[in-house]
Formats: sequence, structure tokens, C-alpha cells
Amino acid sequence: MAELTTPAEMTADSCCAPEQQASCCEPSAKADCCGHGEGCGCDAGGSDIRETVRERYAEAAVHVATTDPGAGCCAPSDTFDGGSEVFGAALYELGDREQLPDTAKLASLGCGNPTAVAELHEGEMVLDLGSGGGIDVLLSAKRVGLTGKAHGLDMTDEMLALARENARKAGVENVEFHKGYIEEIPLPDASVDVVISNCVINLSADKPKVLREVARVLRPGGRFAVSDVIADEGMDDATRADMNAYTGCIAGALTRQDFMRALEEAGMVDVEIRETHRVHEQAASAIVRARKPLDTR
Repeated sequence: MAELTTPAEMTADSCCAPEQQASCCEPSAKADCCGHGEGCGCDAGGSDIRETVRERYAEAAVHVATTDPGAGCCAPSDTFDGGSEVFGAALYELGDREQLPDTAKLASLGCGNPTAVAELHEGEMVLDLGSGGGIDVLLSAKRVGLTGKAHGLDMTDEMLALARENARKAGVENVEFHKGYIEEIPLPDASVDVVISNCVINLSADKPKVLREVARVLRPGGRFAVSDVIADEGMDDATRADMNAYTGCIAGALTRQDFMRALEEAGMVDVEIRETHRVHEQAASAIVRARKPLDTR
């Protein structure tokens, strides 16, 4: 894997630094904030982050497709803090893992098991943001049954190809994989019952926009249930500016308070964030839940 470096414009005190993306620009000041871009933050830095993330996960997909068991992506190894496994398929119940092709398990690069906390029901429509090799889409499809459907969204051609092949191997038909960005979900308004994700939202350079998109595609009363990394309040500037840590799911993570605020500003209610295990000296994996109000007027 090629060494990942921090783009010059993403210094710790720059408006393009990950921790500054959500709030450094007022609308009237965007022309002076790295030049251009939609929403808060800067389009230039966001594009660099997106491309670096895409390259890293594309490489992971290629490794998995060639049966390389060492294709970890969210962490430099599969262990942290004395050998406790914190990323990957080991976080799923054995019964769930046994239902899946080996390549789906190898491509599991997340920090939790969102399907275990989403409380999926027969007939529901589910969307997985950053679906990767498809593990959560396949498990969701089995839970919602043939009267329901599971959608996966990913920006990486290699991961999409791997996911479709995994669905074929597993014999799961009530799935559909879409190419696109989680900041611009290619589904209609109020079209899904549940949005899940596994350690992906932290990789976006515009997390408030992701959460606004989540609220848009959820039906009234729809649920948001994800596993993601939350940063400690005191995460240091060096870690925040480290692009390798960013694509490894750490540097770009929101704090608990910032995640709650972003969900509430997107119009979500009943926000709950519960830490599950540590993944870094300055970050933890957490279950994040919220709900779109029934009355959205």
C-alpha cells in the first residue's frame, strides 16, 4: 500500500483541516475559504480527502478479491490495545458470519455491527452508506426478507464489483448496489425506513451534509442506526492533521457533542450515542441512533 500523505492545504490551522471543515466558512466567506465549495468546509480539501479514501478502499477491495487475508483498512493491524480486535468481521456474531462468503468477511472494514442494533423488520427498505464489500447489505437483506430490500451505496468501483459478487455467492437477490457519494445519496426523498453505516461517516469531509441527506431519504419515523468512530474532546492537532489517520477512520471523526449537534440540526430526534470499545488512544467506536420525526412539517 502506498504511503498516504497529508495534502499541503490540510494543515492543522487551515480552514481545510478536517476539524475545521464543518464550521470554518460562513456562506459569504466561501470564496476566501480555500476558493470554493458547497456547504461548509472547502471543496478542494474535500476532493482530496475523497480521492485518498477512494484509493485506499479500492486497494483493499483488490486485495480481498485476490484472497489476501491481510487487507485491513481502518487500522494498521487488526488489533489495538493488547490484542483486542476492534475492526472487521470479528465484531459480528458467529451465526451471522457463517451465512456469508469469505470475501464478504474479509472486506468487512468497519468498527461495529450496525445490523445488530438497527432492529430491522420484515418488509423494510434499508440503505447502507459506504457499503464496501456488502456485509451489512447482505445481513440486512436476510433480516427484511423478500418483501423488503437492502440498498448499498459506495463510491468505489472495486468495492461495488466485490459486493455484487458477494451477493451472487450468497444467493441474496433483494439487494441493489448504487455508485455515488454519501453526501449526495442517489435515492428519492422519504424512500427508506432505516439508514445504517459502519465506520464510514467519519471519512466524509462534509458530515453535516451527509446527515441532512440521511434525513431527506428517511421516511417520517424512519431510523438511523450506525456504528462509527467518535473522537475524544481532547484529540490533538497532530492526529487531526494526519491523513493516514483520517483514512484510517480516526482523524476525521466527530466528537460526541458534534455528532449529536449535527444530527439535531439535520432535523433528527431521539439521538443516542453509546461508546462500545476503544479503537485509538483518542477515539472510540460507538453506536449512534436517531429517528426522523413522524411530523416533519
